[in-house]
Amino acid sequence: MEPFTWQTEYDEPAPSALVEVDDRLRADEALRRVRKGETLWYRGTFFNAKQLLGAMTRRLPEAKPAASALEAFRQERARRQLEHALTSKLVVGLDAQYRLLLGGAPDVRTACEAVWGGATRALTLTPLSTLLGMLGAEAWRQKGLEVPGLEGRLHPAFGVYSPTRAEYVELLTRVRDVSGTRVFDVGCGTGVLSFVLLQRGAASAVATDLEPRAVACAADNASRLQLSRRFVAEQRALFPEGRADLVVCNPPWIPEAPKSRFDAAVFDEGSAFLLAFLNGLAPHLEPGGRGLLIISDLAELLGLRPRGWLQERIAAAGLVIARRHAAKPRHGKARDRSDPLHAARSREVTTLYELTLAPGR
Repeated sequence: MEPFTWQTEYDEPAPSALVEVDDRLRADEALRRVRKGETLWYRGTFFNAKQLLGAMTRRLPEAKPAASALEAFRQERARRQLEHALTSKLVVGLDAQYRLLLGGAPDVRTACEAVWGGATRALTLTPLSTLLGMLGAEAWRQKGLEVPGLEGRLHPAFGVYSPTRAEYVELLTRVRDVSGTRVFDVGCGTGVLSFVLLQRGAASAVATDLEPRAVACAADNASRLQLSRRFVAEQRALFPEGRADLVVCNPPWIPEAPKSRFDAAVFDEGSAFLLAFLNGLAPHLEPGGRGLLIISDLAELLGLRPRGWLQERIAAAGLVIARRHAAKPRHGKARDRSDPLHAARSREVTTLYELTLAPGR
């Protein structure tokens, strides 16, 4: 087989062997073959490829009734891992111009170039599920997203956490004395928190993220919102150099190991990022400055962290909670009783903690 570029969002090696299949393949047979370890290169039509992927997903076993929220979480995550492991073995090919090698295929070049850059070989292979995710993300990037509290549309990019859960952004509008402040935005994603604060009168914002896609996405959004002169995005693990009046952070809220680049915006193994933010905040605050920590209590509701753990860590970092602002979720999963995690999600609260240095610090 000719050399190819392998594109995936997971740490999966390139397939060593491929079996070509087409529109005659049915979902039961596809699942049987991928469970045996085969990687299937689909060479039929785009429509039937999507239909096959959906049918394979629907045939995966449903979760059993869980005795606790934690058990339901474990089951749901295991099911998603199984779904990925099997469906990612249905792959498609693209040529050197990123033309999808399927009959009736849409133009995917813009989406591919936005994520991968230019093609480096005559053939690129990727899981169909990855490509469909890229196409959906590109549609959102082109159209933009209305975010309550933000003037103008936000344009999220593939692989960057999108603020579809608007309550955590809206909490920022309750923070007082923003005008004229210098802002640090740690783990910025699309940059939306910086932009809300800049539009409310902050003088400048320096945003950081370890993910290069997020840095590029935040810079692009700043340009679209005409905020570039007061905004800088840097690729860093945590804080920018120096001090700020406001240091805002919406860290990953589930203290479990991420399985992919996508997961890193939600999963924080051992709460390492959260703890690094709390323990490193004091040296980056100007006198009288505030840290703005925005975080959900879903980890506590699932039994992944004990109640009171966060407040204890805040105190241990030499910080005090000056104010707190809370909001109930309004996203669809909080109302979806068929969701295995509905019992926890319906009670979830997102809180913005205004943190200041403890007396004597």
